[in-house]
Amino acid sequence: MLASKPHMMMKKIIYMLIGAGSLFASCKDVLDIEDLTSYDPDQVWNDANLANAYMANIYELFGNWSTTAEQRSEQLIGIHFYPDRITISNGEYKSWDYNRIRLINQAIQDVSAGSLDQSVKDNIIGQALFMRAYAYFQMVMYHGGVPYVTVPQDRYEDDLYVPRNSTAECFEFILADLDEAIVKLPEQIEKSAGDYGKIDGMFALAFKAKVRLYMASPQFHPSDPWNNAHWQDAYEINKQAYETLLANGYALAENYEDIALVERGPEVVFAVINAYPNKVAVWDHGVRPGSESRGAANACPTWEYVKMFPMKDGKAFDDPSSAYYKTEDELLQSYWEDRDPRFEKSVVWNGKSYEVSGKTGRRQYTALGVAHELDDFGVNPRAGVNSTNLDRYSGFFIVKNSLLRLTQEEVQQYDVDFVLMRFAEVMLNYAETANETGRLDEALAILKQIRQRAAIEPGADGNYGITATSRAAMREAILAERNIEFCFEGHRFWDLRRLRMLERLDGTTKHGVEAIAVAEDGTELSITEARTKASAYALQEDDFKYSLLQVPLSGVRVNSLPETYYFFPIQESVIDRNPNIEQNNNWGGPFNPTLE
Repeated sequence: MLASKPHMMMKKIIYMLIGAGSLFASCKDVLDIEDLTSYDPDQVWNDANLANAYMANIYELFGNWSTTAEQRSEQLIGIHFYPDRITISNGEYKSWDYNRIRLINQAIQDVSAGSLDQSVKDNIIGQALFMRAYAYFQMVMYHGGVPYVTVPQDRYEDDLYVPRNSTAECFEFILADLDEAIVKLPEQIEKSAGDYGKIDGMFALAFKAKVRLYMASPQFHPSDPWNNAHWQDAYEINKQAYETLLANGYALAENYEDIALVERGPEVVFAVINAYPNKVAVWDHGVRPGSESRGAANACPTWEYVKMFPMKDGKAFDDPSSAYYKTEDELLQSYWEDRDPRFEKSVVWNGKSYEVSGKTGRRQYTALGVAHELDDFGVNPRAGVNSTNLDRYSGFFIVKNSLLRLTQEEVQQYDVDFVLMRFAEVMLNYAETANETGRLDEALAILKQIRQRAAIEPGADGNYGITATSRAAMREAILAERNIEFCFEGHRFWDLRRLRMLERLDGTTKHGVEAIAVAEDGTELSITEARTKASAYALQEDDFKYSLLQVPLSGVRVNSLPETYYFFPIQESVIDRNPNIEQNNNWGGPFNPTLE
């Protein structure tokens, strides 16, 4: 059965195949073979190098490092969701990727007619089918059902004014594409292979399991979020993905900080390859303090998120049963002490040892009048200077996945491979489905592995601070673990949206922490003395007192996430071009984007 077709595209086009060689090793020499600014289909699909170059360009759909991905959540400074950020008429949060879909469908059609070896054809078709499923999944995640196109269209011969497929039909097509892709793809591409960076069966299986998790999730079942029949299907495929990848050598990296920085490690399920100078990514020059970068940092952790990290026994700071219990006021003055080890490996704070750019003994300071003007945060009147960072900084920076060896001049040469999916995600997806199908013991076993790798104390009961004994409590424990384990990786907002928990972000504010240097008796040091000590890195964390400042101090200061954001609207201009496309019912139209 063919799905309905979208509203645009020409049958014959010129493809822009730019920079294909930077995406994976097998295409390194392709630019020496042919000018890839245009192509003859008969030539491309009869030449394995050109065919691989064509496919390499579509790999851009997997993205790359993004420093600001977590501004949507409470993790980073910035009120991302101001009132009416998303409307029917603007382009915010619209995913309508039919240009790429056409390139994918063209590849499936044309490679089948070419003269390449069947094994090469199958590999290319397998990649293309996965890409089609991946692209449609992004659209369905945003909007619900969309027109699911499976053939390249001719604007002169095809009926372009077609309606949306239902959300259930789209998921059916996505799963069918993934199943066929898994059959055609190599089962597993070794980390040392020349084809590393291409899609393989392990990634396809893990992604299929993620699709099933979404199908079961409350986003698509608002009236039956936790007991719908899709949870059992999701459990079965997520358990299969976990056990299959485990049997094929995937595992948690021994050290949390090595997940991305030690490339091609055991935890990497799929990575986008970066290699200086051909392909670099935005990370270090977006997270480093300005004094060690090429401009101000654009991703700073919030106090709200700092509080969310557990203590080193795995319990919340304000849990009376924790050996490290503190009130919030006590935590504010010693937030770096006795924390989950992932905190130290992820966040930079005032006074912390931070030997960036190869500077031995260096400490990072943020105190106004003491820190470099590109690093400071605060309103201390004794500093005699105003900070320019009060709307963008927080007194915290990110160290996770940072290449500290890069000098300031080299900071834009960041080329660490972007880890799109890692084994920890496969594990936690499995844990979630296990819990929602009544298998709390399986969910607990996964959480214990994650926390053991994090070096959290096991405790007398060996549960690493996890006390959940009910389905609801375990649900919260898994969500909290995802929030910490995947910090700054762009998961948090989408997890809350998938679980219909956006109210946890709605109406919230964000804060940073100001540091002021003090003497042993608690009196404030003069700015001159504090600056002198700081220049010798003689001030440590406990040589300061701390207070909270709301960020930003000006402009929009409260998050606004209405109920309508569980499915984003189809852009008005799309409907204007094709009146058969119906708007979502949460945006005034008749289309139901859920699975109910």
